[in-house]
Amino acid sequence: MPVPHAPMVSTSTLINPNKDRRLHKRIALSLVGRLLDETSADHDVRTVDISCSGAMIRSAHRPQPGAQVICYFNDLGRVAATVIRSGPQGFAVHFKAAQHKRDKLADRLTWLLNKDKLCLADERSAARVATSGPALLTLADGSEIPCRVLDISLTGASFEAEDGTPMVGDVVMAGNVRGEVVRVEQKRFAIRYLRSDEL
Repeated sequence: MPVPHAPMVSTSTLINPNKDRRLHKRIALSLVGRLLDETSADHDVRTVDISCSGAMIRSAHRPQPGAQVICYFNDLGRVAATVIRSGPQGFAVHFKAAQHKRDKLADRLTWLLNKDKLCLADERSAARVATSGPALLTLADGSEIPCRVLDISLTGASFEAEDGTPMVGDVVMAGNVRGEVVRVEQKRFAIRYLRSDEL
């Protein structure tokens, strides 16, 4: 007896274009910031929701899908992104970040979401001493961040950037010391020094 052929199934029935295929769930969190577009123009932005892999953003500026942009969010810092869709309510971006940076970003977003509810505070393992002076930090890709030292301790330091800030999770060189960015607030950010076994 011949075996009946399986019915042909259209691919349109397998892929629902309205289904949310995000890798990470977004949380409703309003973060103000700035966006640098492909012409180097600067625009004010605010997140509607955000995850460690992308965000929905409101702004008077509407970049086209496919545009490469740089976002500077208060409390998160700098992150490169690609615009994936644009509409009357705003536009969505996909962050271009390595997995370890996404993990750090997810931790920071969790802290931001819960800090007020749970009265959380950033923990510091050593007392910091206020200081002042110019500094030039170097990111892993070789780009440099001119900034001013705010305070230092045995375990880390904080800075105020002249312009763009690094992203939480970025590894930077401060002189001959390597550190990881652990906090970003507007133009200010803090690093913790990396131990030799973390390099």
